[in-house]
Amino acid sequence: MRGDERSGLGEYLRHHRSQLAPLDRPGVSPLSHRRVPGLRRQELADIAGISVEYYTRLEQGRAARPSREILASLARAFRLSNAERDHLFRLAGERPPPSRAPATEIRPGLQQLLDGLNDVMPVTVHDGRLDVLAFNTAAADLFGPLFDDGSYGRNIAYQAFTATGLDKVLGNVGAEQLARVATAELRKALSHYPEDEYLRSLFRELSTSNPEFDRHWQKGEIGTWSSAMKHVNHPTQGPLTFDSEMLHDPENDHWVMLFTPHHT
Repeated sequence: MRGDERSGLGEYLRHHRSQLAPLDRPGVSPLSHRRVPGLRRQELADIAGISVEYYTRLEQGRAARPSREILASLARAFRLSNAERDHLFRLAGERPPPSRAPATEIRPGLQQLLDGLNDVMPVTVHDGRLDVLAFNTAAADLFGPLFDDGSYGRNIAYQAFTATGLDKVLGNVGAEQLARVATAELRKALSHYPEDEYLRSLFRELSTSNPEFDRHWQKGEIGTWSSAMKHVNHPTQGPLTFDSEMLHDPENDHWVMLFTPHHT
């Protein structure tokens, strides 16, 4: 590592060590007198499973480039968030480790947002594997049942190619747009979670049984459409138009989709 990289890494380690209270260390008395905040280097090194001499050199910017295994141990010892862990790896000149899977539950504050917007707009939340995690009452009313009992019943990509009546709800143009976007999103998900067996199995299911999916897949598109206009044929309210906007919670890899009624 260059000198500036070593200095940045050492400063980052010192900062996070100072944020760990002695109470977080098993067996340490809360009455222990500390002249400086945080854990001692020896305590942190013990938690991380490395020698205190090597850890000290890391903080002082005198150590050679740490291995990915040591960086992972330090991230666990500091109990870093995914974003903090990724920054640690970058400071050490390493590519951040691939994400294992998105969070399975949404944050309580996000659930409050969904509930608070019931009388304002439909809102849905799906994860980085394209599984719908939550939706408010307005979204349920707009789209009808969002799940079925199948293995991929919560998955947007699967529903885009297997759900019946999509052309009636979205129109032919809207159903084609959903299929295109869902395929591009699935390609991105497979790139982000290359070892995820759920996504790999979903891809095998669609690619072997659905010619329409294969047609879209061959286009090679990848990415996220953050904004779009959507037309919905509601069974009682008739044709409706919405401006959709997607917001991302990167820590949990959750996507919030807001459907704002479009007024001409």
